[in-house]
Amino acid sequence: MSAQDQGNTYLEKVVAQQAVLEDDLKARRSPAPAPAGASAPAQAAGPLAKRDRALGGAPSGDRRPAPGPVDVRISGFWRWKNVLVPPNAFVVHTRRGRAEPLHIGLGVSFRFNPSTDSFLVVPGATQTILINAYCICRELQGVLVQGYVQWIIQDFAVAYRKLDFGDADDPMRLVNIQLREQAEAAIKDKVSTMGVRDVLSDKQPIIEELTARLRAVAEGQNEEGQGDEGLGLRIVTVQIKEAVVSSSRLWENLQKPYRAEQGQIARLAELEAAEVVAQREMTAARIKESQRLEHERELAELRARNESQLFDTEAAEKLRRTKREHDDTREVAELETETTRHTLRMERERHEEEAETGRLRIERDHELARLRAEGELALAESRARSRHEQALLDLEREGARAAIENDRTPAALQSRLIASLPEIMTKLPKPDELRTVTVNGADQTSVAGLITQLTAVIGALRGANGGSNGGSNGSA
Repeated sequence: MSAQDQGNTYLEKVVAQQAVLEDDLKARRSPAPAPAGASAPAQAAGPLAKRDRALGGAPSGDRRPAPGPVDVRISGFWRWKNVLVPPNAFVVHTRRGRAEPLHIGLGVSFRFNPSTDSFLVVPGATQTILINAYCICRELQGVLVQGYVQWIIQDFAVAYRKLDFGDADDPMRLVNIQLREQAEAAIKDKVSTMGVRDVLSDKQPIIEELTARLRAVAEGQNEEGQGDEGLGLRIVTVQIKEAVVSSSRLWENLQKPYRAEQGQIARLAELEAAEVVAQREMTAARIKESQRLEHERELAELRARNESQLFDTEAAEKLRRTKREHDDTREVAELETETTRHTLRMERERHEEEAETGRLRIERDHELARLRAEGELALAESRARSRHEQALLDLEREGARAAIENDRTPAALQSRLIASLPEIMTKLPKPDELRTVTVNGADQTSVAGLITQLTAVIGALRGANGGSNGGSNGSA
């Protein structure tokens, strides 16, 4: 860009958007800083670092490391540890003295001996690389090409041997840097053979060239689909988002022909529209003037015709009003006479209805008085009958009660008295001393004998109670 060029606003906006997107991607995959003294197996830089952290005196039981690129949990103590790997992460587990790994694959958990074992955990999710390639096209003009590449680990057994996943904060950082450099180099090589207009209008050649080169490196395939195993990676997609000319003057010059052509078309359209409008305005003015003159002539004729009709109408209206006034006066007199007659007739009918209403009211009052008297007599008779029947029921109840009392036998009285003895004894005062009273000479089978015995017992109890009370009073 020359010194005379002003800032390219569109270019600055595109670069700023790309920077924001890259910050968002880094924020999602960058881990939180681990606290001091805490072990984090998921952030290991290599097998030795993982072994050192495993031997770092972790307490027994489950141990949760600080958040990292992969959420790996190590449980157990000393040499008996278990490594729990998430299902979306690749892991390789090696042991001293063995040439091949013990465990390798996606989401494989295993037992771990810190003194002899080492392991490496790498995220298995799709990775996105943002590309900002500042290129020089065939016309020696600067062009910014923005795109992105998405890749994923296809064969981890090959990838962990050929690539460096040892960054503790981001194991994919070095791989992403290498792939980004290769992608930028491929884009620059392709753009250097293309013109500015070709780069801006058709990005498919750049995408094809970039896809072929990256697959040749990552998957080990050439254009014919043949090659070695590559790096164990697979290119998911390659896209070119934007291509912007760095020079604002060149950007404006590229737009000027199209803008000038569109401005010319717009100006010609305006002139044609103005000419059509002017012709239409003249035609409309001529038609409007002709219509105005025609309207004035028709209005004059209508005005004269209307004046003559107005005179005839006024004369006829005056005659009609005079006849109507006489007819109305006559009809008013007839209506007043008819109204007077109707008033007298209504007055006479009203007097007759009032007399009939008074007679009906008197008959209704007599009937109500008769019904009220009959109701009071019936109510009094009903009350007397009820009192009589109640008295009869009371007499019958008393007779039945007396008959039951008279029919009660001595044995029944004795059993009733015996049943009441516990209640009688509970109500008696508690004696202070026990005395035995023997009652002889009474017939215990009869009611009189039983009553005599109970009287003697009650008297003895009262005497004992009185003696105790007297003794207590004397001592006091």
